[in-house]
Amino acid sequence: MPRTKLATKAEKKPTKTSKVTPKKVAKKEKKEDVVVAPAPSAEKQEVITQFQVKLGDTGSPEVQAALLTKRIGKLVTHLKGNPSDNHSRRGLLGIVSKRRRLLNYLEKKDDKRYKMIAIKLGLSK
Repeated sequence: MPRTKLATKAEKKPTKTSKVTPKKVAKKEKKEDVVVAPAPSAEKQEVITQFQVKLGDTGSPEVQAALLTKRIGKLVTHLKGNPSDNHSRRGLLGIVSKRRRLLNYLEKKDDKRYKMIAIKLGLSK
């Protein structure tokens, strides 16, 4: 059976086809699949044990301020050797601001705790 020109042109036109991708099957989370964060380094663990309010405390303002102070000390020594490292300088300013906000919070919440941590860290306002 002979084909007409119209049919031939239609056959030559490319058709749009969408790629069919298999649907992602939602994986039900099992208790065994929960990932536990690695333990902190020995240096960090030492700071945590020194400043913790109670056993197992890692999130109190005292511990956070002490860890930030440790990071600030490292960055300051880095910047003394690399004075043109402006990216690290900006990071340092952010860390100092975060520590200041934590200490302001602690001062409002409990002035006695604030004074103790300020003395331990060697900070002055």
